[in-house]
Amino acid sequence: MPIADKLVLQRHRHLKWRAFDRLELGLMILCGILCFGFSMSVTADIVTRTIGHPWLWLQEFTSALFIYAIFIGAAAATRRNDHLYLTAISESMHGTPRLIVELLTRLVVLGVAFGLIWFGYVNYLRGFGSFRLPSGLPIAYLYIIIPLSGILIALFTVEQIVNGLVNGFDHPEPPAEDDHAIPQIRVSEPGV
Repeated sequence: MPIADKLVLQRHRHLKWRAFDRLELGLMILCGILCFGFSMSVTADIVTRTIGHPWLWLQEFTSALFIYAIFIGAAAATRRNDHLYLTAISESMHGTPRLIVELLTRLVVLGVAFGLIWFGYVNYLRGFGSFRLPSGLPIAYLYIIIPLSGILIALFTVEQIVNGLVNGFDHPEPPAEDDHAIPQIRVSEPGV
């Protein structure tokens, strides 16, 4: 099984367009790289401080990786129905009540996405007046990910709303395939 098949969730397939699978894959890979970089950066920061020769730029680098990982992860999780979404309530319902709860939940998420886009963009523009130390870069480079994440969250939420209205939200999930399952051997009784 290729890595792409493992990173792109097949759960809730009826709510997804295949055209966005590559985007989900890219977001998942980017999240992994950012989390790995964050871990290595924190480790290097601790080591350099412990030996008495701190690299001051590491804290700035670490915070940037952390912020980007959070907002890119939120977008990826929205596509995967793993975040910003209450499944326990809606999955216990069927028919019209489920449709209403699913739509209301996603409309709230869409409102949050628009808030991220608007206020993130405002903060991005204001970020050109403040600078990070020791690099002297405008703080706007940290804020740019907020409206971009909002755009992705809105895109994935609209995808789910459209597909939910067309295909229905209430689809039973196929049983999970267990790659490590022990095959069952049937032994027939003599004379049968």
